[in-house]
Amino acid sequence: MSANETPTAQSPAATRDAVQDSAFLRACRREPVPHTPVWFMRQAGRSLPEYRKVREGIPMLESCMRPELVTEITLQPVRRHNVDAAIYFSDIVVPLKAIGIDLDIKPGVGPVVEKPIRTRADLAQLRDLTPEDVSYVTEAIGLLTRELGATPLIGFAGAPFTLASYLVEGGPSRTYENAKAMMYGDPELWADLLDRLADITAAFLKVQIEAGASAVQLFDSWAGALSPADYTNSVLPHSAKVFDAVAGYGVPRIHFGVGTGELLKLMGEAGADVVGVDWRVPLDEAVRRIGPGKALQGNLDPTVLFAGTDAVEAKTREVLETAKDLEGHIFNLGHGVMPSTDPDALTRLVEYVHTRTAR
Repeated sequence: MSANETPTAQSPAATRDAVQDSAFLRACRREPVPHTPVWFMRQAGRSLPEYRKVREGIPMLESCMRPELVTEITLQPVRRHNVDAAIYFSDIVVPLKAIGIDLDIKPGVGPVVEKPIRTRADLAQLRDLTPEDVSYVTEAIGLLTRELGATPLIGFAGAPFTLASYLVEGGPSRTYENAKAMMYGDPELWADLLDRLADITAAFLKVQIEAGASAVQLFDSWAGALSPADYTNSVLPHSAKVFDAVAGYGVPRIHFGVGTGELLKLMGEAGADVVGVDWRVPLDEAVRRIGPGKALQGNLDPTVLFAGTDAVEAKTREVLETAKDLEGHIFNLGHGVMPSTDPDALTRLVEYVHTRTAR
């Protein structure tokens, strides 16, 4: 039986034990593994023709609220690629939508907020998130864990800084001038905004863990726009609040950002058990910056997958070589799967890493 087949004639307790003994969770805990585990950020998405088929005509946010559809989309890359973990299909703005923020995900643009948060009065938009607000998440994860068997499920959420950036800017930004203006010009309002977002994010992760997620990843996609001093003073305490809130569950906590080479140590200090590294910093250098006691995740450049099998394997060997002395390593891309990636290239990559690292 492969690691991704649902066990038959096994009790729920036996299945849970098998999940805990999976290569992915063992690597998160920095324990010996039978092979380097592999999963990909955005592995469930537009690179898969089966995804495009089931999503046809369904808006993104609506697709995140249909448990059966979420289950199917989350399972698709597990079936196709034989990855060592599934990641729950959702979007970082789902908890904001669930509490009533007027936003939509516009194709080709991204999340757009109708009434950006710019004043203290605007904070009233941010009420507490309850499990009832996202009951579809609980239902979908229940369906998924039954289907996944011994394959772990990763829950995820957007970090307070990245969510705040969308809320203050009103949508995607290259400069973050409004968010940074608030951070520098009204630090008390900024702190209150991120504190509320930390509570909402923690509540969203708790729902996923309590429903059956075996690990969680906090995406701080835009943290690379910050200096180490600004991150330390204005962001780290709020990310740490999220990680502290879920620490008691005992599930591995992964922290990832893009362009965060100068922040890697700080992101680990926020409370992560696993630090995700993008493709800009080799893993042996990343561990030097982060220090001991953390597993690392990463970090093949996603564009390498367009270069052909020989190049993919050569660059993969480079990543594995830089990871050979890590306490724990989860192979991933240095960012998400790009939409035009050949799915077969991902399938071959998983097989190559598994074979190359078999112990």
